[in-house]
Amino acid sequence: MQASAPRLLTEHFDVDDVLIDDDPAPSYNVAPRADVLTVYERDDRRRLSPMRWGLVPSWAEDLAIGDRLINARAETLTEKPAYRHAFERRRCIIPADGFYEWQTLVGGKKHPVYIHARTGEPLAMAGLAEIWSDRDDPHAPWVRSCAVVTTAANATVRPVHDRMPVMLDARDWAQWLDRDVRDPFALAPLLVPAPEDLLEWWPVSTRVNAARNDDASLIEREDPLTLFS
Repeated sequence: MQASAPRLLTEHFDVDDVLIDDDPAPSYNVAPRADVLTVYERDDRRRLSPMRWGLVPSWAEDLAIGDRLINARAETLTEKPAYRHAFERRRCIIPADGFYEWQTLVGGKKHPVYIHARTGEPLAMAGLAEIWSDRDDPHAPWVRSCAVVTTAANATVRPVHDRMPVMLDARDWAQWLDRDVRDPFALAPLLVPAPEDLLEWWPVSTRVNAARNDDASLIEREDPLTLFS
């Protein structure tokens, strides 16, 4: 979920250049293929720019592959051809005000919960980025895309799901974004579950199940007796 204004993200992530044509509307229900704001570095300057969610490797035949590459497991980044180059050279931060997961209840029924920082500050999700263009069309525009890096869930998230996005501490942002850092062993210590006290979560409306629903009411706490009836 990205609801924070670009101005806030610029200040929070110490961004040098904002590459946005128009301020995007807040999104409380981001779906694959949607543009999300990302932070990355180029020419020693930190930039804020939109990217398509769903990584499209440079060698892909078309954009459709991105639908299967929205998340990248931290444990296999150096093994998967789709992620190896991005992990080495094109790391980014994907700011998020929170995210949804679906908790399995007794009887197998699943219901959404909203997970976010206890402080209310934007989360810094570790991301990978790529650029792609249709080789069959010399006039095709470049497409920038991204994926969220995930790791094992911490004790806070584990009751809901066994995986969670990698959350980068502010002291690690510079190292993660530094394109000169290519040693996976130097980056491995960053790809760990978030501290137990960083996040909190609560149940929300099942309206979040449909991407067409996108408003602030989606993150409001719902009475479990009403939601789970």
